[in-house]
Amino acid sequence: MDDVRPNPDALLASIQTEEAKLKRGRLKIFFGMAPGVGKTYAMLKEARKEEAQGVDVVVGLVETHGRAETAQMLGGLPAAPRRKVDYRGTTLEEMDLDGIIFLRPQLVVVYELAHTNAPGSRHPKRYQDVLELLDLGINVFSTLNVQHVESRAEAVRQIAGVQVHETVPDSILEQADDIELIDVSPARLRERLAEGKVYLGARAAVASDNFFKEENLVALREIALRLTAERVDQQLRSLRKNRPAGSSGRLMVAVGPSPYSLELVRRTRRLAYAQDASWLAVAIEPEVPFPADAQRQFDKNLALARELGAEVIFTRDQDLARALLRVARENHVTQIVMGRPHGFRWNEWLNGGSLLTKLLKEGDPIDLHIIPPPVTKARWTKPRSGTLDWTGYIQASIGVLIVTGANVGFSALTGYWSLALFYLLAILLMSMRLGRGPLLLAAALSALLWDFLFIPPLYTFYIAKFEDGFMLCLFFVVALVTGQLTSRLRIEERNERQRERRASSLYRLTRSIGAATTLDEVIAQASMQIKETFDADCGFYVANSAFGLPASPHPSGELKLDEKEHGVAVWAYRNRRVAGRFTDTLASSEYFHVPLLTATKAYGVMVIKPPPERSLSLDERDLLESFAQQIALVLEKDALQSEAESARILSKSDELHRALFNSVSHELQTPLAVLQSGLDELKRVSHSQNDRVTDAMDDAMERLKRLVKNLLDSARLETGRLELRREWGDVRGLIDQAIELVGNSLQSAELQVQLPTSLPLLNVDFALMAQALANILHNAIVHGTPPIKISLIAEVSSEFLVIQVRDNGPGIPADLMQNIFDRFVRAPGAKPGGSGLGLSISKGFIQAHNGTLEAHNLPDLGCLFTLRLPLEKAPASITLQS
Repeated sequence: MDDVRPNPDALLASIQTEEAKLKRGRLKIFFGMAPGVGKTYAMLKEARKEEAQGVDVVVGLVETHGRAETAQMLGGLPAAPRRKVDYRGTTLEEMDLDGIIFLRPQLVVVYELAHTNAPGSRHPKRYQDVLELLDLGINVFSTLNVQHVESRAEAVRQIAGVQVHETVPDSILEQADDIELIDVSPARLRERLAEGKVYLGARAAVASDNFFKEENLVALREIALRLTAERVDQQLRSLRKNRPAGSSGRLMVAVGPSPYSLELVRRTRRLAYAQDASWLAVAIEPEVPFPADAQRQFDKNLALARELGAEVIFTRDQDLARALLRVARENHVTQIVMGRPHGFRWNEWLNGGSLLTKLLKEGDPIDLHIIPPPVTKARWTKPRSGTLDWTGYIQASIGVLIVTGANVGFSALTGYWSLALFYLLAILLMSMRLGRGPLLLAAALSALLWDFLFIPPLYTFYIAKFEDGFMLCLFFVVALVTGQLTSRLRIEERNERQRERRASSLYRLTRSIGAATTLDEVIAQASMQIKETFDADCGFYVANSAFGLPASPHPSGELKLDEKEHGVAVWAYRNRRVAGRFTDTLASSEYFHVPLLTATKAYGVMVIKPPPERSLSLDERDLLESFAQQIALVLEKDALQSEAESARILSKSDELHRALFNSVSHELQTPLAVLQSGLDELKRVSHSQNDRVTDAMDDAMERLKRLVKNLLDSARLETGRLELRREWGDVRGLIDQAIELVGNSLQSAELQVQLPTSLPLLNVDFALMAQALANILHNAIVHGTPPIKISLIAEVSSEFLVIQVRDNGPGIPADLMQNIFDRFVRAPGAKPGGSGLGLSISKGFIQAHNGTLEAHNLPDLGCLFTLRLPLEKAPASITLQS
């Protein structure tokens, strides 16, 4: 039976996912294999149905492209004004995101999800606009073709020969609540193209001979159907299995500066989705920085991995296989995706074999997926800088020449074999500063000069003895290997120093801001650490719990921002995402905006201004986000300490309040008993002329006793010391007991009691419930309008006993309706003598019995209180309360 029990982690993840979905808007994608299948028409038709059902629909942006059917379907739907953008002398019309947010419709219709926005827009892609609308709880309808899905773009290029530049990450399809496949046969689509229902004029003829070839459409249709089927299959597995996504395995792909990495990332994403597995992308940073073009491609590859939902991990290691296996084992990876090697390289032999060979030998039990390279006209080669740095080669040549000169002097004192040791020593020393290329040159020059100048016959490259030739070859290999190993150790040492600097930076930041005692010190210390680590100025917006971000940064920071940058900071704070420079959101900003986030909320925004000529790598941006998280944790700690102190003070205040409340209430009972005894004696011996005086004193005594009882009952409820003494009894007995408690107050009112002939037995604390009902009746008497008329009606509804009390008073003011059951709440103009505790006590007693008490104003005049108590099945033999 244990195997079929739900996984608690899966249930928790499912609940959290459902809660997040309730807050977000719903996304429906109308999906097709190619333009012209009818996606836009179907989307507008569905939008019209929603509008007919009362949904507030707004067309964000839809292009008809001259299609009459689409234009007819679009007509009549309310549309948001478009935003005009001037770009290179042309006016472009884009969707006005801010205008739609201002309108706050229930549903927005958005055309072409993969569209690229005009420069200067908040987001570079339209799907990012859609995500912002969804985060605000606005539903969206949109359209998408299969060639614009990121993981399928390369397959479409190979099929149709078209390079797709506008794509959306597959995660968008995962977030979609509904995907409707709009499907037509390839033959019918070509007919629509010929009829001018897809493209007009010459464009239709060109499309028919290229992208819209029947064999292309068949392949595209297969991809669209397969993608839709994969989504359905994944949803079915999620419904059948109570486990969190990704529990079936974990995939990993290495990402480098090659465009080939894009295809590896896409394939890994598709494999992970098909297997319902999590995946990560490993970035192994190089020995020396990449050239500018390669660095841009490297950042692009990592950005795509993140977009598609990968966890990105940075590491440094000279041995790629060792690095991949280390990361794989640390993260419990079960499958590694890698590209197929391009032939054999001589340095692989020196390093112990190819990457694939090492992974096969040492990667057990990790599975390997070998992906062939895409078919392209030119094979990618390792990026090289535009100009070769000759400094190292010149230094290596000079060093070898210096050693050669020294060897000429020593050659008369030692044998020529001993001179090779001087060359080896020089190569070892050079390996402490030079790279692989200069070391290879130094080894080759040393071997050649040793042979030419010192091995007989002199001044020739001819070697007479076998042992001399063997020694020369051995010298070259030893020199090369020794230099390479020493160089590798130096590089690993440098990488270790970089890791240490990163850890030290985080440690110094954590220690400095953790030791700060005020917010000003926290901001000042954080600014100083960021300045030292990144050579960049920074500023901080610290959020106010009531008003969000302030108008200006914290004065302890170094930056003063204008209104534009403040707007970017507000966006980053509200959306809990990085924005500005180096990002795809508001990229025209000069600053990098990082929200200060914890698991629960955002505490502000950190704004970084690096020098204009400097670009932050993804590793540096990750470190900045780690800085921001540490700062946010300190701000959260301070906020929690303030809240704890406020709660402690409030608790002490409440404790003192309750102690005083209880003391005063109990102390009043003794003098009340003495006064009541004296009043009874006075009434016994009084004469007729003093009856009005004693009656007034009696009324005042009843009010005072009721006040003290209410105070005691309220204290019992507040301290949680209310104990129920349940007994089985009759509803009529409960009502009679309540009327008796009201006492003389009913003499000024007309009470009508309506009870059905058959009422069930109740299992309640009759003393408490009678007091609760008496308080409601007394409230009706106090607020009734003479002649006071009160109705008490009891009935059985489903599994509840329902008791209604109606009066003919002015009703409850609208501004008090939400607080009518709070303590010490009294209506304006109420008669003097009340404490405002009766209804609060009644609701507390009723809720202790798992019941409810509600109040409503009647349409004409008066107020209705409705009491509901759950009914229980009475046992066969009971003793009724007398």
